[in-house]
Amino acid sequence: MTAAMAGFAIEDLCLKAVAREVPVGQVMVIMGLAGMAVFGLMSRRAGEAALPRAVLSRAMLLRSGCEIAGRLFHALAIALTTLSATSAILQATPLVVIAGAAVLFGEKVPLSRWLAVGVGFLGVLMILKPGLAGFSALSLLAVAGTIGFAGRDLATRAAPKGLSNRQLGTLGFAMLGLAGALILGWTGGAHWPDAGGAALIAATTGFGIAGYHALTAAMRTGEVSAVTPFRYTRLVFALILGALVFAERPDAATLAGAALIVAAGLFGLTRR
Repeated sequence: MTAAMAGFAIEDLCLKAVAREVPVGQVMVIMGLAGMAVFGLMSRRAGEAALPRAVLSRAMLLRSGCEIAGRLFHALAIALTTLSATSAILQATPLVVIAGAAVLFGEKVPLSRWLAVGVGFLGVLMILKPGLAGFSALSLLAVAGTIGFAGRDLATRAAPKGLSNRQLGTLGFAMLGLAGALILGWTGGAHWPDAGGAALIAATTGFGIAGYHALTAAMRTGEVSAVTPFRYTRLVFALILGALVFAERPDAATLAGAALIVAAGLFGLTRR
């Protein structure tokens, strides 16, 4: 799980860097096609259909829609705002899932977990700074991405049990490519990158695929309750990379908000 989070953090870093030269939608399309090819080949080698008919079920269509929204808004947030703030807000996803599971699936959520959700929401507000001088409407992109990813995770619970992680990977990268096509269709401007841009796109794609594969391995071989808290290492990697590469210096409110989100998430995930 830690390796997966490192891979995703480097993926975000490379995406932010290459978005200065190449449209972010174009990068997402390339990543989506490459990821589909890798996971589709893995499915075929396992004797499975890369995209079986089950992906057209209502739950999977809902999952796909949420995946598109999450990917689209997260990529835009990475490209247009700071890496550290976007990564911090993304850590609230498990808390949104907890609240969503209670509302949509009727899961019993104890008061302690609801308090954790509330504290995590307070942390997000501290990062956003609504009504203050430091507020930027672009920061809401990260919030929209977080809601999309939470919806994807909730819809996965209702997904057909027969779908393998390889098939889910193929579908996930297909939705990434579709989200990129939507952005590219809106902004236009696709062009062949230079050598440096091509290298960054290759790195973004490679680390994204490797991170997804490591995440799948972690969730399949380890106890979910044991490995899930290590998702928060992504924020540590993002803060370090943002400072070293982009000279980001998060203010005290952002750091405090990130700490609240992580603490609330760890509390919410470990409470029974």
